[in-house]
Amino acid sequence: MFTGIVEELGRVVEIEEQGDACRLTIAAEVVLEDAKLGDSIAVNGCCLTVAATGVTGEGTPTWTADVMQETLDKTSLTGIKPGDRVNLERAVTPQTRLGGHIVQGHVDGTGRVLRRTPSDHWTVVEISLPEHLSRYLVDKGSITVDGVSLTVVEAGEDSFTISLIPETLARTTLGFREIGGVVNLEADVLAKHVEKLLQSTQNGVTR
Repeated sequence: MFTGIVEELGRVVEIEEQGDACRLTIAAEVVLEDAKLGDSIAVNGCCLTVAATGVTGEGTPTWTADVMQETLDKTSLTGIKPGDRVNLERAVTPQTRLGGHIVQGHVDGTGRVLRRTPSDHWTVVEISLPEHLSRYLVDKGSITVDGVSLTVVEAGEDSFTISLIPETLARTTLGFREIGGVVNLEADVLAKHVEKLLQSTQNGVTR
C-alpha cells in the first residue's frame, strides 16, 4: 500500500525484453536507503517488487523488477525507455504519515494529457478518462495519476482536471508530461468498495 506522495524521481537505466515480460532496472537513491529483496516500490503508480539491486558504472544505486505482460498491457510502462524519469514511492509502514490517500499501486487504466493551462502559481492539467472509471470520480475527490495522489478539480464524463502546485511540478513526472503523454490512473479504492457493497445490497446479498 502507498500514499501517493512521490519520494524521488528515478531514471530508467535498462530494459531487458523477455518476450511476455521484461526486467526493468532503475537508478535511485532515496527509495533504496532501506530496500530489501521482495520489497514493494511504486513506479509511476505501478506496484513492483525489488528482485535485485546493483550500481551503475557511475556508482549510482539501482534496483531491478520483473514486469509481467499484464502490467505492460494495461499501464504506461509498456512505452517506457532507458533515460526516462519515473515517480518512485516505497510502500508505507505503520509509522508513515498518510499525506495523500490510500493507494494500492494497482493501475485501473490509462489516460492522456489533453491540455495544460499554466498560471503564476499552479498549472491546471486536463486528462482523458476511460469510461469505466468515470463513475468513481467526483469533484474534490481523490485520484492517483502516475502514482501521485491528487485532488480532482472537475470530474467530467470523459476527462477530469487537476491543479498542480510548484512542488508537484518540480518533484514528479507531471511537471514535464507533455500533451498526448500517457499516464497511469488509479481510482480511490474506497469508492470501489462502496460500489460493491451497494450492488450487494441492491441484489439482496448480505455477507
